[in-house]
Amino acid sequence: MIITFFFNNSLLLLKLSILPSLYIHVPFCKQACHYCDFHFSVNQNNKKEIVQALAKEITLQKDYLPASPLQTIYFGGGTPSLLDESEFSYLVNTIHKTFSLSSNAEITLEANPDDLTLEKLHLFKKSGINRLSIGTQSFQDICLKYLNRAHNATQAQQSILEAQNLGFDNISIDLIYAIPVADHKTWQQDLEQATSLQIQHISAYCLTIEEQTVFGRMLQRNQMPPIDDEFASQQFNTLINHLSQHEFEQYEISNFAKNQSYSQHNSNYWIKNPYLGIGPSAHSYNGTTRQFNVASNGKYLKSIQQNTVPYSLEKLSKIDQVNEYIMTSLRTIWGCDLNKVFNSFGINVLIQNKSYIDEYIDKKLLKLENNILKLTNNGKLFADKIASDLFIVE
Repeated sequence: MIITFFFNNSLLLLKLSILPSLYIHVPFCKQACHYCDFHFSVNQNNKKEIVQALAKEITLQKDYLPASPLQTIYFGGGTPSLLDESEFSYLVNTIHKTFSLSSNAEITLEANPDDLTLEKLHLFKKSGINRLSIGTQSFQDICLKYLNRAHNATQAQQSILEAQNLGFDNISIDLIYAIPVADHKTWQQDLEQATSLQIQHISAYCLTIEEQTVFGRMLQRNQMPPIDDEFASQQFNTLINHLSQHEFEQYEISNFAKNQSYSQHNSNYWIKNPYLGIGPSAHSYNGTTRQFNVASNGKYLKSIQQNTVPYSLEKLSKIDQVNEYIMTSLRTIWGCDLNKVFNSFGINVLIQNKSYIDEYIDKKLLKLENNILKLTNNGKLFADKIASDLFIVE
C-alpha cells in the first residue's frame, strides 16, 4: 500500500504498509541513566531465562496479529545490544519460525555505543538487522557524565563510523537537548558533530525529569534545576534550523530523516497500524484494544513459565481511538486528516472544536490545508496542549 501526501508543495510517496509490526523489549541495562524511567534491570543474572521467556511469549502470542507478513521488527529496551550471540540468535530464529516477514521488512536494533564492538556489529549484520538506532545522546563527555551514560564521546563517534564501515547504511542516533550542563554552544557542537557523520536519521528529545528517576529525586531535593522552558525552546529551534540546513526533514516533532529514511516502525505506531509487544512492560495494539504486559521481570518470567501472558487489557472506545489519532497524527508532517476521522468515526472535529481550531490558527500555531490540520513550527512547541484541547469529549 502506498499512501500519498502533499507537503511543502511537493509530492511525497510514503511507503507505509498496513502490515503489522513486532516489538521486543529486552529489559536489561549496564547501569541506570539518570533520566530514564523505562522498565529495565541492571541485574542480568536471569538474562538467559528472560530471553527464553521472550521467545516463548512470541509463540504464545503468534495469533495476536493479522495473518500477514511482518513489516517491521524492533528490538528495544533496555539495551538489546547487551545480548550475546546465542541469546540474540535464539530470538531471531524464533521470530522466523513463528512469523513470515515482508521482503523489505525494516529490522531495527537499539544499541549503546559501548556495546558496538566489531564482533557485535558482525553478529547483528549476519542476523538481518538492517537499521541501527544508536543511543548516542551527546558527543560531549560533560553531558554524558551528567546523564550517567556508560559510554564516552569517543565511543559515541567511533561506533557510528565502525557501523558504517561494516555496511550499515540506515543509522539513527538519539540526542538529548536542554541538558543543564550544556549551553547553546555545546548543543550546536552536538548538532554539527551529528550532521558531519552522514547518518540518515536523528531522534532528538528534550530532557524530561520523571519522578521515579535519579534526576526526579535530585530535583525534589533541590540538587538540580528544573528544565528551563525558554532554554529548551531555543535549543529546539536551533535543532530544527540546523537539521533543515543539512537536508533533514522533520517528519515528526522529535524525528528527522534524510531522503525519507523515516522509521517505518514508529510511523506504523503513529498511523495506528497493529503491533505486538513482547516482554515485560511491552504494549500491544490491534485497533480496538491495548495490552500492557506487567512491568516486572520476576512476575513476567513466572507467568510465561506457566504458559500465561501477564497483561492488562484496555478496550478503546470510539472516542479513545479518535483522540489517539489526533494526538499522534498532529505530531507528524502528514497532520490530522479530518476527513479520515469523519469517514471512520462519524465525528466532525472541525465543528466540535471550532473555537479552539480558530484560536490556534489565528495564533499561527495551527494551519488547515485540504481539511488536514498541521502544526506550525511554533505550534510544535505546544503540541501536547493543542492536541488535548482538540480531544473529543463524550
